[in-house]
Amino acid sequence: MRTAPTILHLDMDAFFASAEQAAKPSLRGKAVVVGGLGPRGVVATCSYEARVFGVHSAMPMAQARRLAPNAAYLVPRFGIYREVSEQVMGLLRALSPLVEPLSLDEAFVDLEAAGAAWDEASARLTAVKLRADIRAVTGLTGSVGLAASKMLAKIASEQAKPDGLVLIEPGTERALLGPMSVRTLPGVGPATGDHLRRAGITTVGELAEAGEDELVRLVGKAHGHSLYAMALAHDDRPVVAERETKSVSVEDTYDVDIHDRTRVGLEVQRLTDRCVQRLRGAGLSGRTIVLKVRRYDFSTLTRSETLRGPTDDPAVVREAAARLLDGVDTTGGVRLLGVGVSGLADYTQEDLFAQARAAAGELAALEHTEEKPAEESTEELVPPAERRWPAGHDVRHAEFGHGWVQGSGLGRVTVRFETPYSGPGRVRTFRTDDPALEPAEPLPLVAGTVGQGSEG
Repeated sequence: MRTAPTILHLDMDAFFASAEQAAKPSLRGKAVVVGGLGPRGVVATCSYEARVFGVHSAMPMAQARRLAPNAAYLVPRFGIYREVSEQVMGLLRALSPLVEPLSLDEAFVDLEAAGAAWDEASARLTAVKLRADIRAVTGLTGSVGLAASKMLAKIASEQAKPDGLVLIEPGTERALLGPMSVRTLPGVGPATGDHLRRAGITTVGELAEAGEDELVRLVGKAHGHSLYAMALAHDDRPVVAERETKSVSVEDTYDVDIHDRTRVGLEVQRLTDRCVQRLRGAGLSGRTIVLKVRRYDFSTLTRSETLRGPTDDPAVVREAAARLLDGVDTTGGVRLLGVGVSGLADYTQEDLFAQARAAAGELAALEHTEEKPAEESTEELVPPAERRWPAGHDVRHAEFGHGWVQGSGLGRVTVRFETPYSGPGRVRTFRTDDPALEPAEPLPLVAGTVGQGSEG
């Protein structure tokens, strides 16, 4: 174990909700809940103002609404969260080549690897500067923990929340951990915690006192050994630089089960296009197409097909996903669909036969459409899709400029017109089909930064 607190753990504070508050002046200092807003939705993140009412991540959205009925409830904008995350990760990589992202808003950094810190004083100075840089670049706050191991650095960042910095001095770890709950340790979930509690062990100090043999008897050999080591503050896990992406996938959960087979097929096509767009955005291609279907009874089926070479052609991927769907029974309804591509490569070797079949099919469809009388056009038989206005998402009005959706329903959409750099804006209501209103790209959270949208 190290003798200096040179492992840094960064955890952005209430990341999604804080990004929404930064983007929307009228929500600053108020309860904000981000997540799925349908009947089956859950809370992804909530602001600290919402946590006062008992709202927390992974809570059913219906329960959150009962606890905090006056909070702002918003649909996630993952595009802007990813872009802010890339800015933060860029700052971390400037400190060290060893950065281990755990999620969009959380990472470990080995400060010693690049000489960014070598003792307590240098580690603290580096962390103070990092937090200031994050605020300057993103407008958001992050909490930082510094310690001689990953486990302790993460515990320190939890203690630092919100918007703080905690450094655990080497030699003080046992005294610090002793009174903490066993649930503080990595890998100790509700089931293990309850099992230990029934054995009279509720704190980390009691874990250490129980001894390794007793812990092995209680929870098994592998878990018992690791629990005892953690109770003694031993954690030699290195910071591992991010690994290459293994797959690219997208999925959607539906508020109401989809029963219509044609609709299921259209949803799979839509997910395929999103997946390929993400694949191309990463400069990748892939050989294996994966379809995920969760049915009405929560049973989940996964089907895959491996092509002869990697592809990023949407027609090829759509065709493969459609073949996979043909082999899945969707009777009774579908609650989740997903499409993924794995076996990734940074080059493309098209499946020429599949591509040729897809091209031929598109040509035949085009010729068939051109021969049809106008009144028999398929487009006229399908009503235009209703424009959707997710709560919290960005819009632009030809007269009033940039704003965000407060809510929609009954043919109306309510918009608050403000930007990250303005004061709280005015609210106006429009028809959902108003031609002057259109979806917009998010604006940067900090004026003058790039990479978070280009709209002025």
